[in-house]
Amino acid sequence: MHPFLPRRRTALLATASAATLLAGALTTVTAAAAATGCRVDYRITNQWGGGFGADVTVTNLGDPVNGWTLTWSFAAGQQVTQFWNATVSQSGAQVTARDAGYNAAIGTGGTATFGFNASWNDTSNPAPTSFALNGATCTGATTPTSGPPPTSASPRPSPSPTPTTTTPPAGAKQMEKLDRGLVSVRSGSGNLVSWRLLGTETSGVTFNLYRGGTRVNGTPITGATSWLDSGAAAGAAYTVRAVVNGAEQAASAPALQFPNGYLDVPIQAPPGGTTPTGEAYTYSANDASVGDLDGDGRYEFVLKWDPSNSKDNSQSGYTGNVYLDAYTLTGARLWRVDLGRNIRSGAHYTQFQVYDYDGDGDAEVAAKTADGTRSGTGQVIGSSSADHRNSSGYVLAGPEYLTMFDGRTGAALSTVDYDPPRGTVSSWGDSYGNRVDRFLAATAYLDGQRPSLVMARGYYTRAVIAAWDFRDGTLRKRWTFDSNASGNGAAAGQGNHNLSVADVDGDGRQEIVYGAATIDDNGRLLWSTGTGHGDAMHVGDLDPGRAGLEVFKVDEDGSKPSSWMADARTGQLLWQTAPNGDNGRGVSDDVWAGSPGAESWSSAVDGLLNTRGQNVGRKPSSANFLAWWDGDPVRELLDGTRIDKYGTGGDTRLLTGSGVASNNGTKSTPALSGDILGDWREEVVWRTADSTALRIYSTPTPTGLRLPTLMHDPQYRVAVAWQNTAYNQPPHPGFHLGDGMSTPPAPKIYLR
Repeated sequence: MHPFLPRRRTALLATASAATLLAGALTTVTAAAAATGCRVDYRITNQWGGGFGADVTVTNLGDPVNGWTLTWSFAAGQQVTQFWNATVSQSGAQVTARDAGYNAAIGTGGTATFGFNASWNDTSNPAPTSFALNGATCTGATTPTSGPPPTSASPRPSPSPTPTTTTPPAGAKQMEKLDRGLVSVRSGSGNLVSWRLLGTETSGVTFNLYRGGTRVNGTPITGATSWLDSGAAAGAAYTVRAVVNGAEQAASAPALQFPNGYLDVPIQAPPGGTTPTGEAYTYSANDASVGDLDGDGRYEFVLKWDPSNSKDNSQSGYTGNVYLDAYTLTGARLWRVDLGRNIRSGAHYTQFQVYDYDGDGDAEVAAKTADGTRSGTGQVIGSSSADHRNSSGYVLAGPEYLTMFDGRTGAALSTVDYDPPRGTVSSWGDSYGNRVDRFLAATAYLDGQRPSLVMARGYYTRAVIAAWDFRDGTLRKRWTFDSNASGNGAAAGQGNHNLSVADVDGDGRQEIVYGAATIDDNGRLLWSTGTGHGDAMHVGDLDPGRAGLEVFKVDEDGSKPSSWMADARTGQLLWQTAPNGDNGRGVSDDVWAGSPGAESWSSAVDGLLNTRGQNVGRKPSSANFLAWWDGDPVRELLDGTRIDKYGTGGDTRLLTGSGVASNNGTKSTPALSGDILGDWREEVVWRTADSTALRIYSTPTPTGLRLPTLMHDPQYRVAVAWQNTAYNQPPHPGFHLGDGMSTPPAPKIYLR
């Protein structure tokens, strides 16, 4: 039994005496269990002018049912406008919700969850006072509660784990239920307003955009989910409304304002400290990730703080502690986790993942922990006094843990032994602690429907990858892959300083592309090229002219190809470049419309290579990150604090970040880049130079391309989750996004 193995989920919000719900409040309403054998948890997740969203969970306390109908009445004229995971209709005040087929069966003690958006009168939004399941009333007191959940360091009561939700549609992947992500970016003398098209929405959905109470479009917007409001005042307020089958839906939350092209999210640096040898250190913001930590449809940031004395594994010396913070988009700090003295700081040590692993609608945060790790609610994992650092600053003794933290509070939910254990340090390739502590992390849909956590150790020699499921408040091992095991030896020494996750064989389940080897969704070796370790890799539909996905990778071994492209399903090399020493950087994507598909280039190879490995022109000015920034589907170059457009005669500067800094030394990577707001184009997040804010840049350029948010593409979404791992790499979707692209297939997903 570990010293700390907490139970799942914090208590419901404190009871309030008010009978109505205040606009903007996050509210939970519970219809208590009754003798009729059912309970209904009715929870308002978001509320805005004219509209609100709600989640409803039905718990069956009686005999099993196969097919259900839930009814209730609204008391203040609320009208359902949109729904998911159930079919909802309304006649006057009476509302009827019927199962969606795949969730028709509810066993005794089982649950079914659905949600909806509705309109309200901006004055009173009382919760329903009673519900009926298949005609049987669930009686009992209905107690409105209001106010945001506590975020102090003191632990809250922990009820029994929430039951797992109903079975999803066959083959559909669980994804986040996001809001519109509406943003207004100053663009010349007007505002570029853009919003999300969700992956579950059909092509028939159109939109109306409102500036204040005035609709700015004459007819519903059928194309790209953006609008240049020329001549509009800076700071004008906007909302957007979907139009479905001719009926205008509820208004979105108000647009976030980017008056200077960016939005600052205030952050709070931890205090500096002094090492046991007397070295002073301070903190700067480092890599970030996003997840919907509180279930309101908006992303929050999880930010890693790095001390100024962080180390590469090859370097001796003490480091300061690593901290993980959670922030809302308005800069409210939700919690801080101190990983403690027994977690060393550096790009190869601390990988963290942010994702909704248990499907309850709130994201969790996973990280390697140790004696002295302190959760966001003050809980200490293991021994608070243990110090396992040796005189060189390495941590080569003591227990190693893996912890899943609550995204709302930072509370530790489940702690298990880290797999694989370090064992004998020298068995990983050296005796002083370099290769033993090379860690990677990712998230993958290994069963084709729900996400699993992937944690790994080693890549220069032995490589071990462990997959975990987080269900009902507990981390459980799915499988472990070990290159030392029989039949797996071809994976030894093939790992990168990064990894990728993709459904490489088209079976609906994702694989782990570990570098020059790929592990199948069942934990077995799928293929190995034998070309060895490298620093950069890209996986996607890089060559749309051939079936399936491709892998582009650069190699560090001077006796191996300096770069290559392979079939992602089989590992067969499609082309390669001659050995040329340590090829440290490489990029592949469609950055030039002059050749079909992706172009590939790298530090040690001349020119720009097409999908057949032929040199077709000038090499771009950088070989680092990528971002879809302007209005066309060709991707731009992201490096340091700038974005450039590739051209055959030279690159054109599109953005120079102001007052910001890149991360990770010569890697010059942003804190995060991805489609986190607005339409399908990508935002770039840098830290300000003084680490007082995360500065989010969003494009001011109109587009004619209509695409669902890339965050509802499963390959892209998990790529944003693993982006912070070791040597950061940009995300790629599971379809070709580039010049001459075909309309991508609708993602097969369901929303939680």
